Amino acid sequence: MRREMEGDCFANAPRAETRVGAAQIEGGDRALALRLVDGDAAAFELLYRRHNAAMIRFCSGIVRPRDITEDIVQDTWVAVLGRIDLFEGRGSLAGWIYTILINKARSRARRDGRNVAFDDHGDGNALANAFDGRGRWCTLPELWENLTPARHIEGRSVLQHVEAVIETLPPAQRAVLILRAQQDLDPAEICALLDISEGNMRVLLHRARLTVRNALDRLNAST
Repeated sequence: MRREMEGDCFANAPRAETRVGAAQIEGGDRALALRLVDGDAAAFELLYRRHNAAMIRFCSGIVRPRDITEDIVQDTWVAVLGRIDLFEGRGSLAGWIYTILINKARSRARRDGRNVAFDDHGDGNALANAFDGRGRWCTLPELWENLTPARHIEGRSVLQHVEAVIETLPPAQRAVLILRAQQDLDPAEICALLDISEGNMRVLLHRARLTVRNALDRLNAST
């Protein structure tokens, strides 16, 4: 299905003479955007592999079931390719993609009678002992020192265990963890995307990390 989508979109993709011109493109995201504008299938493959799995995890916190989530993500990719000439590089390309994704997911949620809000005004003081003032672990879980795809525990890789924990997080915590820890978006970009305050974002991120840490600690204790 993805191959069909990729071929169809690139068949009608805008070319380099559109709004994103060579003089505007510098490095990183902008260079990748220009390759997409020019119909570079390898550039799309790179972007797809980098973001698709995380996009599905992110979207599944807003919309269920899984097949609808996958449809929304696919529609997002179609929109990305159709509008890539509008990307101006003011923020990250990932942030631009997730803006499209979250708008589509929220529209579907509203159609299904659901309202998903990402703000959380709970007290984050209980997390103070787990993280330092910069949001880093005070004490890393022992298992994290060997967090490699090759390490398996209870029949699954450590990363698969982490992904399973992410699937259980509340929507707001899942969204912030994916955008910050996996997609490396700037905090200000995350706050704008989810319409939350920076303090709120920190609380959500810390809670999500603490849940992952506790799960890894339990795994470590069982080995």
